[in-house]
Amino acid sequence: MKRQRSTGRSSALAVVLALSGSLAPAPAVADEPQAPRVRWGTCPKDVVAEAAPTALQCATVPVPADYADPKGARIDLMISRLAGTNPDKRRGMLMLNPGGPGASGLALPALLVARGLPAGVLDSYDLIGMDTRGVGHSAPVTCGFTEDGPYTANIPPYAVDDAAVTAQAKVAEQAAEQCARHDRNGLLRHLTTANTARDLDRIRASLGEEKTSYLGYSYGTALGAAYASMFPERSDRIVLDSNIGDTHLDRDGIRRYALGMEQSFPDFAKWAAARHDSYGLGRTPAQVHKTYFTLSERLDKAPVAGFDGNLLRQYTFSQLFKKTQYPKLAQQWQALAGGDDTAARRLLTQHATAGKASSSIDNPLAVFAAVTCNDVEWPKNVDAYRHGVTKDRRRYPLFGAATANITPCAFWPYAPSEPPVAVNDDGPRNVLLVQNLRDAPTPHHGGKMLRQKFTDRSRLLSVDDTGHGAYVLGDNPCALNTTTRYLVEGKIPGKDMLCRAG
Repeated sequence: MKRQRSTGRSSALAVVLALSGSLAPAPAVADEPQAPRVRWGTCPKDVVAEAAPTALQCATVPVPADYADPKGARIDLMISRLAGTNPDKRRGMLMLNPGGPGASGLALPALLVARGLPAGVLDSYDLIGMDTRGVGHSAPVTCGFTEDGPYTANIPPYAVDDAAVTAQAKVAEQAAEQCARHDRNGLLRHLTTANTARDLDRIRASLGEEKTSYLGYSYGTALGAAYASMFPERSDRIVLDSNIGDTHLDRDGIRRYALGMEQSFPDFAKWAAARHDSYGLGRTPAQVHKTYFTLSERLDKAPVAGFDGNLLRQYTFSQLFKKTQYPKLAQQWQALAGGDDTAARRLLTQHATAGKASSSIDNPLAVFAAVTCNDVEWPKNVDAYRHGVTKDRRRYPLFGAATANITPCAFWPYAPSEPPVAVNDDGPRNVLLVQNLRDAPTPHHGGKMLRQKFTDRSRLLSVDDTGHGAYVLGDNPCALNTTTRYLVEGKIPGKDMLCRAG
């Protein structure tokens, strides 16, 4: 029973948070007139397996662990490359980031090819994937988290009452202390969006390019916005898909996950109601909505196969990322509603082992905590989170009492070393913001927020669709063609536009 519970908690993880005036930002990039050139070779076995059948090349790029001390310790970042298919049409390189923070991006070039990345993009660019600092093959950090431990997800558990916030505060404090104990080489405090943006510029220089184009998803939009702001003259064509709304993920950003679930859930409810004869979750969207609350509250009191109310809420949130996951979500609800332990365990195991199964939750959880906590100061008072949970339980009843709950950032051992990167609107009009109207972790509001900050430099391409990720990861022809036209031909829309449902 215990093992099944930990497997489920790991599944939910797969979904995917007042500076002193004396703080001064580090230089945008340390002075290094002669960047070392990379030597391409074979990728690690796990990357080869994930990228198959596409063959990638890999290399390492040395960067300072601490840009405030450029001559100090260095770390090696691993990058990957899928060379452009038509040298005569090559215009440069396209850096890729899948989000997180904490997600590996080494195989991302191959994954986008498998999803149908247009030939025009493949002709025009060398696709550059990477594990950003602290991730996977790039000086990985650890906090010692395990699937059987108390801290197993980026998003805090749903707080059914004030006592649940107090209980989570103890878990969050323990997680922060655990990270401090495992930070033996001192790298954890240097995992920031600003430093990762500086890393991108080192990679650009090492590849001998004057500029770089960029395609980032989810948190990758924060990294891309930071790079375009810190190095506007070195940014070429920038596409930010599924925007979190700024150059960093703060408490408000994580709380917007609940807004995204409120906006995305009706699509699933409508889908499930149309299939009532198959799943029995409700004949109308309103009845499916009611089933969610009834089932969650029942599991709060009596879990099935180790599946409690918190896990149902986390699992449902994660399955709203893609419309193709709706059948699995409906089957899981069906098994849990019927008290079918065997079916619930089987479905949960299938979900946990499908696709790329991470061997450990430790590294992605550690990186997520470090970057979000290092980027910006978080409230330290537990009561602030208690009040937030009470507020969001009312305004976002589906998930608000989870995303407003307390995180390790309240107890983080390191203060931010510099202010978060400010969005810089002084630069070329080269930022295309792509955003589905309904997206669980990154609601459309995030795209509008960044559009207001990149006032003159950006255009917002809204897509009448649901899911996380619109370009290539979605199936809207207008979004695909408009974004591809920008990447290949440089034709950014003259004004904000809406791609209607395809």
